[in-house]
Amino acid sequence: MCADPRGPGMKPLSDFQVPAGDGITGLLFDIDDTLTTRGSLTAAAYAALHRAKAAGLIVVPITGRPAGWCDQIARLWPVDGVVGENGAFYMAYDAGSRKLVMRCVKSEAERAADRVRLDAVAQDILDAVPGAALASDQAYRIADIAIDFCEDVPRLAPQDVERIRRIMEARGLTAKVSSIHVNGWFGGYDKLSTTRLFLAERHGIDLDASASRFVFVGDSPNDAPMFAYFPHSVGVANVRAFSDRLATPPAYVTASECGAGFAEVVDALLGVR
Repeated sequence: MCADPRGPGMKPLSDFQVPAGDGITGLLFDIDDTLTTRGSLTAAAYAALHRAKAAGLIVVPITGRPAGWCDQIARLWPVDGVVGENGAFYMAYDAGSRKLVMRCVKSEAERAADRVRLDAVAQDILDAVPGAALASDQAYRIADIAIDFCEDVPRLAPQDVERIRRIMEARGLTAKVSSIHVNGWFGGYDKLSTTRLFLAERHGIDLDASASRFVFVGDSPNDAPMFAYFPHSVGVANVRAFSDRLATPPAYVTASECGAGFAEVVDALLGVR
């Protein structure tokens, strides 16, 4: 029997149905290679984002991208907020007070102490793994290091990516592999824990009691905890490339990759609602 090309445990998005009483109230999603396509935010994907927000959904990107990006996202995109640096903080723009709200998991003093250690680990990785580089957005990060293995450098071999992850973990970091970077930080927080914090503090929602009212969309191994937690989890089609490295696959998979797949999810979701 041939293997299912969708990957283990993944149903086509056309099978998506919301059980009675589980009205969807929120859309959570990764950015790189989920909302974006080969590094670009397409008109179709951004329009889908607008449709989701206009329909009254709570719309929140959950990303490994840095604070510098998230400031702009929270202010200018049609979103309710953003969780950044894999859970180091959330940001939300308060239109009433015309102020950006930023909630960090660690204090400024803790982050400053971490930075010295993080920079040392980053240098060790660059010395040990030829071809690896600091991510081009590293200067805008406040709580982690991001090692680029394919965004602005020639793609590293899988064993080199794994070596980067192992070095981070050996030095006491939490390490997560995305579609473009290996991110590392000190602390037990992650995308899911700060998503819980954001929804509780900004929307009064107990996520543990309301997980079935949210859809999460992602594409890579660092999204696996979110795939495991949300019953309505979706992978855009390029998630298949990581099917052998996903601790937990998404429940559904789109027909299209990247931003086109994200637009599929929004169209399907608004049709269900």
